[in-house]
Amino acid sequence: MTLKALIFDVDGTLAETEEAHRRAFNDTFAAAGLGWHWDHHTYLRLLKVTGGKERMRAWAVETGSGPREDIIPALHRAKSARYAEILAMGGLKPRPGILRLVEEGRAAGLRLAVATTTSPGNVEALTRAIWRKPAAEIFDVIAAGDEVARKKPDPAVYLLALRRLNLPATEALAFEDSRNGVLAARAAGLAVVAAPSLFTAGDDLSAADAVLPDLDSFRLS
Repeated sequence: MTLKALIFDVDGTLAETEEAHRRAFNDTFAAAGLGWHWDHHTYLRLLKVTGGKERMRAWAVETGSGPREDIIPALHRAKSARYAEILAMGGLKPRPGILRLVEEGRAAGLRLAVATTTSPGNVEALTRAIWRKPAAEIFDVIAAGDEVARKKPDPAVYLLALRRLNLPATEALAFEDSRNGVLAARAAGLAVVAAPSLFTAGDDLSAADAVLPDLDSFRLS
């Protein structure tokens, strides 16, 4: 394999963001007067459902409560705006090895991409929080969940990233933190390195080509 690109998942891979997402959901639910609140255990379980709107729909079915279906997209937009506000307050740090890996990738002439279930706006918020730069200055390609019909573990978002990179799967390497993400990358034909996050520590990542505690020990050569 001639490596030409690195493709990153976002939440849990670039940074431990899920607690900020959980807070943003709960703040949005409270502001909307929904009476919903996701504690840590509930949110951990709901993460098995990929996509924020999909999690809200799953919770509405489970509890028999919540907003009408046509309200969920607007509610999710409000949640995304709140998430960006939370990240802008500061304190978010990249996971170990991420800054070095991105820098080494650039120095080696590799292209950098994102393949994520989250929205482009959330990628932008995270990139500005970590690098203090727009996402387009860090990543050559961003493939996001709302741009495909099916989310991880379906490979659609990885296939979209590969099309935008104009590369075959054999010339890229994926980085993930969750079982759904690993399965999506593998189904797209990619080699994948997994480093579980705080919220995915219990996931079965055995389908990955390598599983590491974090990416601090990973080297491109």
